[in-house]
Amino acid sequence: MEHIEIFKALSNKSRLQMLEWLKEPELNFPGQEPYGFEHGVCVGQIQAKAGLTQSTVSEYLAILQRAGFIESTRVGQWTYYKRNEKTFIALSKIIEFNL
Repeated sequence: MEHIEIFKALSNKSRLQMLEWLKEPELNFPGQEPYGFEHGVCVGQIQAKAGLTQSTVSEYLAILQRAGFIESTRVGQWTYYKRNEKTFIALSKIIEFNL
């Protein structure tokens, strides 16, 4: 896990919001409720909530995924994202022991 990539991913307000929304997907993405959250949240739901272009949302999600904050699952033509809580635990250890 590259420390610079982690902090770089967190340096954007919209990316931080996405991570916050994904922490409680049932509360933040009610439009997906009928389909469930087994695989995470559909990228279309994230884009609609963020109010950003598809390309911007895709780039932000790619940055978060490279840093390890989220994981993706492809189901048919849809891509779903969910938080990788292990990275948040590792981040707290980085901060605790290195800063």
